[in-house]
Amino acid sequence: MSQFHIHTRTRAQESSSAIERMYITMRHLFNRGFYKPMGVSGETLREALLILRPEIYGSIAEEKIELQGLVYVIDRLPYGIEECRYINLTSDEGYKNSHFEPIIPLKRRRHCYRIDEEQMNIEVTRGRSEIYDILTHLTFLYVESHKIMRQVLINDEGNLIRDWEKLEEAVNRKGKLTQEQKEIALTHTANFLGRTFEEVSEVYPQFSCKEDPDRFLKIIYYLGKGAIAEHLRDEKRLITFSPVLRERLGHHIHGERWAYRIKQELLSKGLLERPIHIISANMHSVMNSLFAEISLTTEKRGKSRLDLFEMLSKSENEKMRSKVNKKAMESGMVYLKDESGTNIDVQIFDAARLPESIYTPTEGVEAPVIIVMDYAFGEQAYETMDELLKPLMQNGKRTFLNVDSVSIMGKAGILEGGKGDIMIPSSHIFEGTADNYPFKNQLKKKNFEDEGLNVCTGSMITVLGTSLQNRDILRFFHESTWNVIGLEMEGAHYQKAIQSASKIRGSINPKVKVRYAYYASDNPLETGSTLASGGLGTTGVKPTYAITEKMLKQILEQPKKIF
Repeated sequence: MSQFHIHTRTRAQESSSAIERMYITMRHLFNRGFYKPMGVSGETLREALLILRPEIYGSIAEEKIELQGLVYVIDRLPYGIEECRYINLTSDEGYKNSHFEPIIPLKRRRHCYRIDEEQMNIEVTRGRSEIYDILTHLTFLYVESHKIMRQVLINDEGNLIRDWEKLEEAVNRKGKLTQEQKEIALTHTANFLGRTFEEVSEVYPQFSCKEDPDRFLKIIYYLGKGAIAEHLRDEKRLITFSPVLRERLGHHIHGERWAYRIKQELLSKGLLERPIHIISANMHSVMNSLFAEISLTTEKRGKSRLDLFEMLSKSENEKMRSKVNKKAMESGMVYLKDESGTNIDVQIFDAARLPESIYTPTEGVEAPVIIVMDYAFGEQAYETMDELLKPLMQNGKRTFLNVDSVSIMGKAGILEGGKGDIMIPSSHIFEGTADNYPFKNQLKKKNFEDEGLNVCTGSMITVLGTSLQNRDILRFFHESTWNVIGLEMEGAHYQKAIQSASKIRGSINPKVKVRYAYYASDNPLETGSTLASGGLGTTGVKPTYAITEKMLKQILEQPKKIF
């Protein structure tokens, strides 16, 4: 009698299928134009999220309310979102010229507009990844709201528990709550959230903002109130996608505007045909690496370069930051604040105008030009890099950019190590596809030997959304022959654009150099080390500047200089 191997699906395979279903469903709902997240149309999305149980959303599949996941999501959605029954995702449709005040979430650069008491418009200008991000966060929010509803609703006649009524009293009270009133309200709220008084007291200030110090209570109240209205009166919350957004998505409209402005600036400054080095990083590390020491002559006494960088990273040292920025501008730095809708600002540095202590010109060698672009978001990395690497079209004439190198610095989740460690990838694997992008990385582990930092090398996975990863699927990637050391959202998209421009289209040098390095913002395989556990603080300063300075050293080819 033959023996048959019965295949049982592992949690990693279930998770992988759930992610795939979520993305297919979200694309379908986008093409449809609208859906009710807690109705039949949103059921597949909810079920897939509950099967997946992403680490970032903690106890989403349990009856108790997930507090740290709620903090993470609220920081990335506009103020007042919990009060709105109608969420409308739009393109850049001219609201900036209206009387509506833009609302920008704390941890996401996107413009949102409160149209009336019931409707919030969210501008999507960064591609599909942004839509996935918003929809998964909203799904989490509404799942949590129904958990609140089930705890406070006694019956279908609309009778509610006393704890809920006490919360309602506190929320409707005028003015700021006294300490006593706040603690009474928290006691009642903790009862139906399934959390201790200590837990809700600790998380309370994380929701506070200048508009409302008691925001936590209002978020819980309005989430529950919306779910109660859905259950009792069938007043379903609705997410819609504007016709203009559906028409524009994927057409590189914002990326084309963004790249054209950069090339025009290079042309006007006579820099277009010089050797160009593109760096994707934040808007401070390159500028500070070049100008901090020479502009902060008083502040640097008795301090190391790292001390200066840590001081500059603190919000209270705005005057120091202004001094560095002023020196950079005097030395020819051009700052292009975004006007295209990409939300990606740009700095341009002409090495020929840098102080000789940083860069010494070599006779017969053209000085490099450094373009620093702020971080892209997910698939937007392909759109922006693809457009930037195209030649400039002027009066029917094509001018090719002399792109010598592209350097990508970012933060990523690490799978072997902890916060602040460095990852040097040798390839990018695009999750959910067979696409993989091996490359020769100009940065090596040995470059960081003297930095006192833990450095990992191997493959990195470009995920469809960091908020959708769980331990099972990450452990599979880490322990399998893929040898994945970390996860991020842009690497494969950047490399896809670089390879198509250099190897297929011939827009840039086929031997263009690439540098990729990431510092670890979290370890999603460790409990308490996910993105929802909080930011890096000053832990990220050392790896950020170590990576930046290695990149600059290779670009400026000045091994004996300050770097």
